[in-house]
Amino acid sequence: MSQTASSADTLPTPPDAAKKPHVVRAPHGAERQDEYYWLRDDSRKNPEMLAYLKAENAYADAVMARLKPIENRLYDEIVGRIKQDDSSVPYRERGFWYYSRFETGKDYPIYARRADAAGAGAEAIQKANEAGDFAGEQVLLDVNALAAGKDYYNVGDWTVSPDNRLLAYAEDTIGRRQYVIRIKNLETGELYPDEIKGVSPNLVWADDNRTLFYVENDPETLLTKRVKKHVLGTPAAQDVLVYEEHDDSFYMGISRTRDEKFICIGVSSTVSDELRCAPAADPATFTVLAPRERDVEYDADHYGGRWVIRTNAGGARNFKIMTAPTGATSRAQWQEWIPHREDVFIDGFELFRDFTVVAERSEGLERLRLIRADGREEYVKADEPAYSMGLSVNAEPETDWLRYSYTSLTTPATTYEVNVKSGERRLLKQQPVIGYDPSKYVTERVWAIARDGTKIPVSLVYRKGYRKDGTAALLQYGYGSYGATMDPAFNLPVVSLLDRGVVYAIAHIRGGQEMGRHWYEDGKLFRKKNTFTDFIDVTDFLVKEGYAAPDRVAAYGGSAGGLLMGAISNMAPDKYRVILSQVPFVDVVTTMLDPSIPLTTNEYDEWGNPEKKDYYDYMLSYSPYDNLQKKAYPAMFVGTGLWDSQVQYWEPAKYVARLRDVNTSDRPVVFRTNMDAGHGGKSGRFRRYRELAEMYAFALDQLGVAEPAAAQVQGR
Repeated sequence: MSQTASSADTLPTPPDAAKKPHVVRAPHGAERQDEYYWLRDDSRKNPEMLAYLKAENAYADAVMARLKPIENRLYDEIVGRIKQDDSSVPYRERGFWYYSRFETGKDYPIYARRADAAGAGAEAIQKANEAGDFAGEQVLLDVNALAAGKDYYNVGDWTVSPDNRLLAYAEDTIGRRQYVIRIKNLETGELYPDEIKGVSPNLVWADDNRTLFYVENDPETLLTKRVKKHVLGTPAAQDVLVYEEHDDSFYMGISRTRDEKFICIGVSSTVSDELRCAPAADPATFTVLAPRERDVEYDADHYGGRWVIRTNAGGARNFKIMTAPTGATSRAQWQEWIPHREDVFIDGFELFRDFTVVAERSEGLERLRLIRADGREEYVKADEPAYSMGLSVNAEPETDWLRYSYTSLTTPATTYEVNVKSGERRLLKQQPVIGYDPSKYVTERVWAIARDGTKIPVSLVYRKGYRKDGTAALLQYGYGSYGATMDPAFNLPVVSLLDRGVVYAIAHIRGGQEMGRHWYEDGKLFRKKNTFTDFIDVTDFLVKEGYAAPDRVAAYGGSAGGLLMGAISNMAPDKYRVILSQVPFVDVVTTMLDPSIPLTTNEYDEWGNPEKKDYYDYMLSYSPYDNLQKKAYPAMFVGTGLWDSQVQYWEPAKYVARLRDVNTSDRPVVFRTNMDAGHGGKSGRFRRYRELAEMYAFALDQLGVAEPAAAQVQGR
């Protein structure tokens, strides 16, 4: 085992942020002292605040200095598994095969296409790409060239006009998710002077190939507020307002239907949806498919002369599928097609000429149900007890082939296609992982019993040779919010942990949607604490069953999963040796009292509205920042991005500052701020692995994990 950085005598002195009195008031009269409120600076220019963040980064450098060799080794291992000149599986749309590819040593993708010439199928193009033969390729965007000289760069969305001539794309050069739209002529390579700022990455062309629909953000809250249409060659200031959403609890997006006949504006809150659509050939008037109604969610697509609608209306909490005529304008015109089931959650669907595919969840696992035009049904087969399966890119509905993705904790991301008539299955691509041998690893699915008797599914993976004798180190990951599911997918960086004898576990806790809609509902609002206690109970179960030593457990979560990390470290600090928390949502009450902060108003139905005292009191009872107490906390690695628009940097900054005041442990707390990135960390495919390697090095050191022999790391 390595020598851990656990003694205060061996560490430099951490920064000490100044305390400045500040009272946070709620409308119902409640008051809280927030001595570190001053760390908030929306402009990101306050010299005192920046000096504190830089001091924390310097402290992180000092603490991590002796672990640099391990960090470098981890980074080299992770990057060494990546096939650097890789490419995606091509998909065909309107006479072209589209794909992305990477070049050796470069951070960003190249988006490209080839004409659908005779004999040029997906397999042939893929083989040509793998051989480095790019004859006949048309580069749409070389993101490496666009990102040159920039600390951060991201293309959030791009779309080709129906006549295949124009490309619109949205770029972000800060990481704050405020995008700029640009338009390129694909025939000449000319970049038009059109420039549309302050938008979300969501673009749709109309059939005239000159009109582009986009979503404009509120400049302060960054909420999606207005749909506008831009005519090529005209100033953005003249863009016409198409629709404006006045309810700040709703998000907005635009799309085209499966049959390309309609452009649709969708607005969604946590508990309600509304869709309005217009003909793509003449998008002058947008008609509501069904008016919004609280606690009624729906999404819809159009194909074969009808609407197909997924909805929870009528008490169908696991959702059902309805149909409606093209001109429908109310729910009274909907007819049931696929009924609701208590044991099956309907996650989505895809429409084809001769069949429909329904994405479902049952017993915490995904599956795809094929429904043929004659009513016959079957499920796409899975190969392992714990896996993740979902729809892949199926751009053309007039086909007998269904593309889907498959992965597990031991199986790299794989794309298959299956012929629904013959049953033939073809492997199109499996993510190449250099030096990785899946036969060296084992995945399990187990069930932990929560304190209220609920069975919590847990996915596990470890390297063969591991002994379940209660001595191993464990990294347990969780999220548990927004109904988001954390499926057991292959995780390339985790292989480095497995090779060092660490067990990796995903706790599928309430607040997600793995077990159906009730799983989500039992982990939000006044039931939010179930998320935290589930995670702790999974830890207790894994330790009791001998999967890990009680003093060698690490926990990892990010964003809302960072809220989870903050809560469990307050509730059960003695059960975790080290906590890894990225962009953590830890100042719940203050953030949710401020409607100017992005995400706040849209999430009242997720966390509650603290302007109401009952919600205020409940949220206050678990908010990590507000529940820090004088006690011994685990070692912690906390990360954030200065330009994060989802969880603002000041939340973890305040949290760490207050934690330093009350923590009686001598275990290190490292706070790393990426000064030129946002919620997703640094841009580029390699940079983020450098950040991850640093965090892993910290965790392994705290867990006392020995470095493995070189042969084991290489998978031999």
